[in-house]
Amino acid sequence: MLGMLLAALDQTIVSTALPTIVADLGGANHLSWVVTSYLLAETIMTVLIGKFGDLYGRKKAFLASVVLFLVGSFFSGWADSMVWLIAFRAVQGLGAGGLMVTSSAVIADVVPLRERGKYQGAIGAMFGVSTVCGPLLGGLFVDHLSWRWAFYVNIPLGVLVIVVAAAALPSVRSALQPRIDYLGILLIALASTGLTLVTSWGGTEYAWGSPTIIAMAVGSVVLLALFVLVETRAAEPMLPMRLFRGRVFTVASALSFIVGFAMLGGITYLPTYLQRVQGVSATESGLRMLPLVVGLLLTAMLSGTVISRTGRYKIFPVAGSLVMALGLFLLSNLEQNTSFWVTSGYMIVLGLGLGCCMQVPTIVVQNTSDYEDLGVATSGVSFLRTLGSSFGVAVFGTIFSNHLPARPTVTSYVDAIQMMFLIAAPIGILSFLVALFLKEIPLRDSTKAVASNSSGFSEPTTGDSRQELERVVAALWRKQRDDPGPAILARSGVPLTHAQAWLLVQIYRNSVEDGDATLHEVAEQTSVPAGIFEPTATQLVDSGYLDEADGHYRFSGLGTETWTRLVGAWRVWLLAEIAEREGTKEHDFRASIEQIAEQLISNGRELSTARHAVPV
Repeated sequence: MLGMLLAALDQTIVSTALPTIVADLGGANHLSWVVTSYLLAETIMTVLIGKFGDLYGRKKAFLASVVLFLVGSFFSGWADSMVWLIAFRAVQGLGAGGLMVTSSAVIADVVPLRERGKYQGAIGAMFGVSTVCGPLLGGLFVDHLSWRWAFYVNIPLGVLVIVVAAAALPSVRSALQPRIDYLGILLIALASTGLTLVTSWGGTEYAWGSPTIIAMAVGSVVLLALFVLVETRAAEPMLPMRLFRGRVFTVASALSFIVGFAMLGGITYLPTYLQRVQGVSATESGLRMLPLVVGLLLTAMLSGTVISRTGRYKIFPVAGSLVMALGLFLLSNLEQNTSFWVTSGYMIVLGLGLGCCMQVPTIVVQNTSDYEDLGVATSGVSFLRTLGSSFGVAVFGTIFSNHLPARPTVTSYVDAIQMMFLIAAPIGILSFLVALFLKEIPLRDSTKAVASNSSGFSEPTTGDSRQELERVVAALWRKQRDDPGPAILARSGVPLTHAQAWLLVQIYRNSVEDGDATLHEVAEQTSVPAGIFEPTATQLVDSGYLDEADGHYRFSGLGTETWTRLVGAWRVWLLAEIAEREGTKEHDFRASIEQIAEQLISNGRELSTARHAVPV
């Protein structure tokens, strides 16, 4: 929550300080870039940090993001020109993007998914509260201190975050050898930048039909297409395209984009109405937005708690989208003489709708993604929400500017605000239509849930010590809150999904006697139709882990090597678990575990040898 507070606060904290910054530093023609550079960098980092967290560990990714954010904050406060301020705002944005994703992803490492709704509800509430309270704090600093304190305030808070995170966050190290998708990083960075600039400059800096805007739009679409192509072939893609094959991920991502678009796009210009039309100070404009915070906080926390208790989530984005549309429509009726209580009521309605929608996409994606894709899946949803926010600010800014004459009066500000919210209201209806397609899947207890009732990687054998080991392993397995399979898979460094590794184990178990296995044999053991396993088996064959002839599957050379690494990871996990178990001694079972591991590896090698000896 502290990390989310840092990241979300600075999206809007400078909004009330911008006039003062321009008066101090000059460069009014670059004013929009103080916000745009932050959002651009944040957008780019949200799609990258999830994969970095999967590869290097989410604790390291989280701490690195905090450090980046603090560096950007310190030098933004020290900036003596608009150019330097824009540059270090971008550094801030990189850190903020990392915090946006890892703040949600680390929750998934330590909290079972059925309980995660209330935690994500708190995270979502913090995001919304910070976003709305930004203008209030910015106004306080401008009125009573200096605009530079809008950045310096992050330093003590960031230091606190580092201290707490270093002590409290678990160090979940990945055994995967990092393979960075540099080309994918470059393409998504350029495409995101281009698309954001198109929406920012179109209709303001350049006409929508100008060669600059058209060329930038076409170039961005081409870069995006190239990114998709590269990600389908990359060894470790930054955003695996296979995630979009699932309807749940696709719908949740679209919903996240729309909510980000409506939220930040609409909220950003409310302080302008309060200051320019109703004539309040920067500080008071922030205070007058507190009703929106109250509404958002109420439904974000309530929906999170209900989701945790019932496991049902679809109703919240469906109902919340309609309430959000109503709130945006009501805000389109703001007039110069609209009373404080009426304005507050409109804001509460919008806040109630946003609070219902914000955290659901993250919960849904974490519920349906494989554990090894947890980081990139969370990252993908956060990326689209941030991209939606960037587009929302840019598009609403264009609408606002186009309806504001060169010499604005109070009446012209009212007309521009009304038109902006009137155009925004259908976005809530669009969100409602998208939410209707969201599939409701019962929340499992953890993203590490087993793929079947298989007993895992072990294959105990006879003997007194081994029988005792079987009892110890069975007791350990029953006491596991989450399936340890994904953790063992990650420790092995094998580039397989949980489903692929599980099927490889089943092929081994059914190949020991005959040298090969069929999917029907696996189906008989698991009581699952054989057709369910066919896509995964095809993937293993295509990747070179298995050989197949007439429906019979055998280990390839690569499959044998992979099996060896899986057994080694199982051995390390089991020794560590037994060492921590009260009433057992590691040396009592080490010899048996080593013998079992050697037997498993030896059997795997024999299967590979048999593959070469038997004609296919």
